[in-house]
Amino acid sequence: MSSVPHHPAPPPLPASAVKMEFSGDRGQFRRLVARGTGLELITFGFYRFWLATDIRRHLWSHTSLHGDAPEYTGRGRELLIGFLFAMAILVPIYLAYFLIGIEAERYKAFASFPLFLFFYLFGQFAIYRARRYRLTRTVWRGVRFWMDGSGWAYAVRAFAWALLAAVTLGGALPWREAALERYKMRHCHYGDLPGSFEGRGSELFKRGWKFWLMMLSPLIAGLAIAVVNAGHKMSAAESRVLGLVILIWMIALPFIYGAFKAVEWRWWISGIRFGDVSFESDLSGHDLYGLYWKVIGWFFLLLLLFVIFAVACSFWIFGFGDLSHLAARLHASVAMTVALVIGYLGFILAMNVVLRIYLLRDVWARVSASATCFRLEAAGNVAAKGELADALGEGFAGGLDVVGF
Repeated sequence: MSSVPHHPAPPPLPASAVKMEFSGDRGQFRRLVARGTGLELITFGFYRFWLATDIRRHLWSHTSLHGDAPEYTGRGRELLIGFLFAMAILVPIYLAYFLIGIEAERYKAFASFPLFLFFYLFGQFAIYRARRYRLTRTVWRGVRFWMDGSGWAYAVRAFAWALLAAVTLGGALPWREAALERYKMRHCHYGDLPGSFEGRGSELFKRGWKFWLMMLSPLIAGLAIAVVNAGHKMSAAESRVLGLVILIWMIALPFIYGAFKAVEWRWWISGIRFGDVSFESDLSGHDLYGLYWKVIGWFFLLLLLFVIFAVACSFWIFGFGDLSHLAARLHASVAMTVALVIGYLGFILAMNVVLRIYLLRDVWARVSASATCFRLEAAGNVAAKGELADALGEGFAGGLDVVGF
């Protein structure tokens, strides 16, 4: 009798890992958004389409994988045309609702829910089509990304999941995010390489349930006190306890939100697939805490400067004497109104610059630098495929103020 020796199967080869890199200069980006924000003011907001294009080109071109950075080929004019088409649809709807309100208040109340439903569905449709536009304007290694699928089918899914999330007080949100992302990714392609999403709602729930409870802590504390009182008036001690809970919650909110967003980013990145290409992220909440606190700090600093500016203008216009009728004079003064409008515009424009630097550029830089790509060689022999999408969806997104970057 002869026996064949048993040899254990060789271990699988380790997947090749490539770290993503971001090399954008922060000062260059700050100058870009500061100049663009000023041009937005001069052009009554219409320059924002070109500014969005410049921002994407900057972020895309400085984010590299294995030494190759994607190219953004979109144009500001495309976004403007899409926005004008969207306004041609949205403005008559706004006008019809306004006329209904003039005709009869009860008809206006009846029309509120259908109008809200229409704009919610329209907004979700716009989000889907805007992503489709951005993908088809993204080229990496000479091959274009593209996306098919139905924006309206996505909108209906988003609405159904939103109802379930509302009924469960947000408990169904992880499953909603997973389901919607699966629909989007299975319609995404890199050339002839199909996309997919492997993330599960249960995984996101396990990672983020404690943050969900923390976000609802003031509501939970209020309900607990109401149950204990059983309809009686809240005592002074209970009011102080609830106030303390709300104060602690407000202080902890940037930490809670930063930790949750880090969990969400890691979950989303780890679920992305293009063929055999996969990703992982080591982003932590520490990478995001400081950004949210800096935005809060800038907000209060700019608000303080606005108040100082308003007070200085009031003394400059009305002088330092006879302050007894100052309120009435402030209300009637055209000069003071102009000064307040200028100060308010300065505050808004400065906050736009702050938000774009910290919550757009810095978040992008930290998230992209945290990502690692595996089996990138699977994308080495990809054939070009797909067609360009129009910017109509992004125009809708801009008109409804739901546009992303």
